[in-house]
Amino acid sequence: MLLSFLSCFCTSLFLYVRGAKLPEPEVKIEVLHKPFLCQRKSKYGDMLLVHYEGLLESNGTMFHSSRTNGENPVWFTLGNREVIKGWDKGLQNMCAGERRKLTVPPTLAYGKEGKGKIPPDSTLIFDIEVMEIRNGPRSHESFQEMDLNDDWKLSKDEVKEYLRKEFEKHGYSANDTHHEEMVEDIFKNEDEDEDGYISAREFTFQHDEL
Repeated sequence: MLLSFLSCFCTSLFLYVRGAKLPEPEVKIEVLHKPFLCQRKSKYGDMLLVHYEGLLESNGTMFHSSRTNGENPVWFTLGNREVIKGWDKGLQNMCAGERRKLTVPPTLAYGKEGKGKIPPDSTLIFDIEVMEIRNGPRSHESFQEMDLNDDWKLSKDEVKEYLRKEFEKHGYSANDTHHEEMVEDIFKNEDEDEDGYISAREFTFQHDEL
């Protein structure tokens, strides 16, 4: 009986361990500089403008720097898989003007394949400064700006009005026919339940193709 119990117990334990999801490695974060005043903190969906330097932890070799050779800082949307996972995890809750040192394990960087000057299975170190934070295209703030009657859903008229204002803001003349075509295309892709409205969830949800 005891041997039978131990056999069943060991089998169950093996199946549990085999099926359990191992915790994802974390990004090591060190704050190098933080401004005294902070108007807002970065969150998923925000657009960040950053300067950065990237080094290999193994030998300290710099593989890229946006500050050298007159390069411009880089724009990207946080949490939208436009950058490595280590950046999406490590650059949350930052202020404009803040600098962080991120130590990123291979699984949150370029993994077993590597990329360019980065060898496979490399732990990377980044010195990153956030220069500016803006509302992203799928932020809650953008949604609220478009939601004219505050009912937490976007009608075709509200989206069309937003497009008209954006075109005029950038010096383009209004074109109702063009805007209507754009609105139809937007609703075709974003109105998942086809109820004629884009909900807050549908708007802020990160689709695979984005």
